[in-house]
Amino acid sequence: MRRMEPSTTHVIVETLTRAIVEHRLQPGTKLAEQKLADHFGVSRTLVRQALFQLAQNRLVKMEKARGAFVAAPSVEEARQVFQVRRMLEAQMVREFVRNVTPARVRALREHIAQEKAAVEGPDAEKRSELLGDFHVRMAELLGNEVLVRILRDLVSHSSLITLMYQRDAAAAHSQEEHVELVKAIAAKDEKLAVRLMEEHLLHTEQSLAFHKPAPSNDIALALA
Repeated sequence: MRRMEPSTTHVIVETLTRAIVEHRLQPGTKLAEQKLADHFGVSRTLVRQALFQLAQNRLVKMEKARGAFVAAPSVEEARQVFQVRRMLEAQMVREFVRNVTPARVRALREHIAQEKAAVEGPDAEKRSELLGDFHVRMAELLGNEVLVRILRDLVSHSSLITLMYQRDAAAAHSQEEHVELVKAIAAKDEKLAVRLMEEHLLHTEQSLAFHKPAPSNDIALALA
């Protein structure tokens, strides 16, 4: 039984993630442990483990004495996240161009190849993760650990937003913009690279579809 637990937890995480991403579970929906345990035919302990993983991914919010709820980022919160990212990442691109090396460009191109494969596949969560990690990867290549921590938190926050609200076509366009950005970086065109980064983040924000048909609050119906 112990060998079964990780895979069972993984199934719960994947099923709930899919229901959230596909808007079958409404933001703010309470995820009652017993209802989920009954639905999946498992113990509440396994459900609790799955909810903890989802909370780490910011898809679920855990509230003391209240339980777990589907995360509900507001439109205003999303706007603020992308506003901060534009300010921060414009300067990051300047630093990257000024300190660019063939090895750093090669590392970004390798990441872009992984993005392309994910965008062409069915896994929305993997796609969103790689598209966000591109920005963190730039900070890592610069060797600025403080920037990495700040950006990782911002990207994690905005990844939840894009998971919930970004259209598939917009994700493909986002990947194409990464390609053009790396071309500008490789050419050491600082002005163009900064403009492309600012436009890329603005386009991502503008691609978010906040007005969706009302999903269900019924867990059994949403996971059916």
